[in-house]
Amino acid sequence: MTDSEAPPAKAPEGVSGAPALPQPVLEIASGYAFTGPALELGALLWDGRCLPDVQIRIPLPMLNRHGLVAGATGTGKTKTLQLVAEQLSAQGVPVFLADVKGDVSGISAPGQENDKVRARAGEVRQEWTPAGFPCEFYALGGMGHGIPVRATITSFGPVLLSKVLQLNQTQEQSLGLIFHYADQKGLELVDLKDLRAVVTFLTSDEGKSELKGIGGLSTATAGVILRSLTAFEAQGMSPFFGEPEFDTSELSRVAGDGRGTVSVLELPAVQDKPQLFSTFLMWLLADLFHDLPEVGDVDKPKLVFFFDEAHLLFNDASKAFLDAITQTVRLIRSKGVGVFFVTQTPKDVPGDVLAQLGNRVQHALRAFTPDDQKALRSTVKTFPNSPYDLEEVLTALGTGEAVVTVLSEKGAPTPVAATRLRAPESLMGPVDPAALDRAVREAPLYGRYAEAVDRESAYEKLTAREAEAAASSASSAPSASAPSASSSESASSRGRGRKGDGQDSSVVEQVVGSGVFKSLARSLGTQIGREITRSVFGTARRRR
Repeated sequence: MTDSEAPPAKAPEGVSGAPALPQPVLEIASGYAFTGPALELGALLWDGRCLPDVQIRIPLPMLNRHGLVAGATGTGKTKTLQLVAEQLSAQGVPVFLADVKGDVSGISAPGQENDKVRARAGEVRQEWTPAGFPCEFYALGGMGHGIPVRATITSFGPVLLSKVLQLNQTQEQSLGLIFHYADQKGLELVDLKDLRAVVTFLTSDEGKSELKGIGGLSTATAGVILRSLTAFEAQGMSPFFGEPEFDTSELSRVAGDGRGTVSVLELPAVQDKPQLFSTFLMWLLADLFHDLPEVGDVDKPKLVFFFDEAHLLFNDASKAFLDAITQTVRLIRSKGVGVFFVTQTPKDVPGDVLAQLGNRVQHALRAFTPDDQKALRSTVKTFPNSPYDLEEVLTALGTGEAVVTVLSEKGAPTPVAATRLRAPESLMGPVDPAALDRAVREAPLYGRYAEAVDRESAYEKLTAREAEAAASSASSAPSASAPSASSSESASSRGRGRKGDGQDSSVVEQVVGSGVFKSLARSLGTQIGREITRSVFGTARRRR
């Protein structure tokens, strides 16, 4: 038989009637015919028809290669998150979801069958069964329905805090210097009043000389930082910083039945504080990055993190902040964590970050204005070559439809596929507030994080020192230029005693008394169990 007489290529297994399908459709079907475990997204759309024989999927091991879910408001992005989160949970993968609008809590309850659900399930050949999934609900600082999530100022670090306070680059560098001083002097920055106390001390007559050898702190910059802290507190932000600090390893738990826990961070109460919640999400991700071990390529992710309203994270961000995000996203894959950014258009995400996102689900875009048309053309350029006219397809997609390209099991991009997505099996809407409150209060973690704790930290230490100096006579008082090594030592010893460390105080005094170990002792005194080596985000690294 000559080459010209060779038989036609076989259709992908499981595609019935495929020989009658156009060659581009056969190529798309072949690109999604994975042999290993995968998440089912939906059925192919081609030439105005839904082809249920051609199923569009994402290989489970590729979920830690990150992704982007984009599209205009009202196109179905939230339901896509819900669909993917359900299937990840069912496969034993923990999921983190940021619920900005308050309509993701329904993932904990079985869905309600209706005509629309039945019609969608029939179109994409889905065996739809109502199901709820194991959930934990969190709220920043306890504002809203959820277990309170707090971070200490020390843990949050100067880079992330500068983003929240909207400081410029010079002010950010000065804040880093303040953190460095507090770390070295054993002044624990737990909440906002601790940071204000340290800044105030460093601009006082006693404290001005402390930073001269390493750059100093100008009065003007200190004033900006203090005013920003005051404005921040006036907006009701104090509850987000403090103790008990949230342990981000809680996000990686698996339920008793083997399904991954879906951690839902309820954000409706802070919708008007976008920089706060977007930066807090980055803190969660950075903290996970510090503490998770390297695992390389795994059969399934250890955790998949959905970062909603991602454009808020990048707006007005400093170069240092963007570099830190890029590095974190690039490296966290090897720790088994997948990150999906959720936003309106790919141009909302910086190019260096976008280049790390191997899986793409692009919902419809609008092209009503010249800016919309420019964004549409830019989006099309981010996709591989395709037999579709993507400018036309992206403006014609209906709700619950998207253009998809993912990474195959071999790590290569799959063909671009317009897809009619499956219906989530959980409730597509919020659960009853009373049921949500009950679920929060009955959660095992509620007792651990519900009540805020205000222990001795920088504010109390500096206030006590000021009182001691005022009560001492001029002839007998020690130098008041800064908290002395002995005061740091005794504070550290007291801190260790509260934590039950059990070390003999005389041994501690011998250790901190030596010049070699003095800096180390102060660092340990800053926060028990914490290394004051800081990450790319300036966050303090924690030992579990």
